[in-house]
Amino acid sequence: MSRILVVAKRVLTQLRHDKRLLGLSVMAPLLIIYLLKIFFDTMPKGFNNARYIMPITAFMVHFLAFLLCAIVLVQERTAGTLERMFINGFRRIEIIGGYVLGYILLATFQAAIALAQALWLFDLEYAWADLAMLFGVIWLLAITSVMLGMFISTFARHEGQVFPFIPMIILPSVFLSGLLINPEQLPTWANWLGHAFPLFYANDAIQEIIGKTPSASVIWTNIAILVGYGLFLLTLASRTLKDVE
Repeated sequence: MSRILVVAKRVLTQLRHDKRLLGLSVMAPLLIIYLLKIFFDTMPKGFNNARYIMPITAFMVHFLAFLLCAIVLVQERTAGTLERMFINGFRRIEIIGGYVLGYILLATFQAAIALAQALWLFDLEYAWADLAMLFGVIWLLAITSVMLGMFISTFARHEGQVFPFIPMIILPSVFLSGLLINPEQLPTWANWLGHAFPLFYANDAIQEIIGKTPSASVIWTNIAILVGYGLFLLTLASRTLKDVE
C-alpha cells in the first residue's frame, strides 16, 4: 500500500506542475456544458432537455477522464518513467493502483464541477438525495473511465496509438448506451453490444434517478455493475502492463 501511495503522490505532484493539463481538465467540462446550454436553447418549446442534460454531462466526464488518463500514462512510458519504476521494484498492481488513486482526485473534481455547472446553467432542481445519487453515478463512471484509459494505454507505445481507440470506444457509447435514444428501439444485436460499455449502466441509473418513478433496485444494480466493471478493468490493466518494450 505504501508504494501505491508513493505513485499516487507522484501523479498529484505531476498534475500540480503541469498547469496546461490541469487547466484543460478544469476548463474543458465548463466550456462543453456552456456550449450544450447554447445548443439546447435553440430547441423548440416543450423539448424535454432534462432527459439529456445529466446523461450528456456524465458522458463528457467519461470521455475526458478516459482520454487524459490514457494519454498521460503513455507519455509516462515514452519518458521512461514506468521502466524506472519496474527497475526500482514496483509491481504492476502497485503502479496501476497508484495512478488510479491519483487520477481519482482529478476525476472527482471534474465530476463535481460538471454537475454543479449543469445544475446552475439549466436551472435544474433535484432533491438532495437525488443529487447525491447523481454525483455518485457520475463519479463512479469517471473512475471507471480512468481505469479504461489505463487499460487502453497498455496497448499503445506512443500517444498516436491511443487515438484509434477513441472512436472505437466513444462512438458506440454515444449511439448504443441510451444516451440519444432508448436502447430498446435498437436492433437486438446493437442493444446487447451497448451493454459492453460503462456509459450504458451510468445512463440507465441516471434516467431512473431523474425519472418520475425511480426504482431503487435498478439504480443500485447499475451502480454495482459499474463498480464491478471498474475492478475488472483494474485487474486487466495490472496484468497487461508491460515492464519492458
